[in-house]
Amino acid sequence: MGASTKVALVTGAAQGIGAAVARALSGDAMIVALDTKAEGLSALVAELRARGARAEAIVADVSDSAAVEAAVERIERDLGPISVLVNVAGVLRVGPVVSFSDEDWAATFAVNTHGVFHVSRAVARRMVPRKEGVIVTVGSNAAGMPRMNMAAYAASKAATTLFTKCLGLELARHGIRCNVVSPGSTDTDMQRSLWTDEHGANAVIAGAPEAFRVGIPLRRIATPDDIAEAVLFLVSERARHITLHDLCVDGGATLGV
Repeated sequence: MGASTKVALVTGAAQGIGAAVARALSGDAMIVALDTKAEGLSALVAELRARGARAEAIVADVSDSAAVEAAVERIERDLGPISVLVNVAGVLRVGPVVSFSDEDWAATFAVNTHGVFHVSRAVARRMVPRKEGVIVTVGSNAAGMPRMNMAAYAASKAATTLFTKCLGLELARHGIRCNVVSPGSTDTDMQRSLWTDEHGANAVIAGAPEAFRVGIPLRRIATPDDIAEAVLFLVSERARHITLHDLCVDGGATLGV
């Protein structure tokens, strides 16, 4: 389908990986960028339109089930059927388990896990009767590798990864594919929030034995575009026989585990 008929919904699109995914998909789809950050969405939509792409912004919180259902209904009614969903919205709250608050735990799962459920369910309900569509969830390599002070984030991403695979199993009979892209350390605001100085990238690449964390064998931090390219592949016809897959894009940081 061409840009006039395909609608791609990208959550967490106001910045970082979400914005990169929106840009990557904009050549072949109308982009609906969803986020809680109105200013970032406006800038992205203006940029995409300046390039000749079709784009719309929706300010909504994926953790709010009713808001998600209303947003998806509006998209389908006013813009067209959603052919592609990319779940990118996510939050990171760090700290030791013994001092981690109930609020931080709940907030992490509200976006990273419940949000993916809310959006995927709303979109899948509409894809099933059409018997076509692609869903990609951006997870994390932390979903399969213990991380110091990141229990909530890792657990939420692990839950999201298996949820997406279960969803893919249920939807396969309808011709709908569901996959996961799991980034490692990527140069985003979220990643930079973990750095203590201007040498943060070098420290991540080198690894931290005291935190039981290996470095990055490819000796570089990923860019948001690196992750977007993996998403672009999985939503394309080149990946038409790939579903229930978790594509790790981390420069070898998890050693292929």
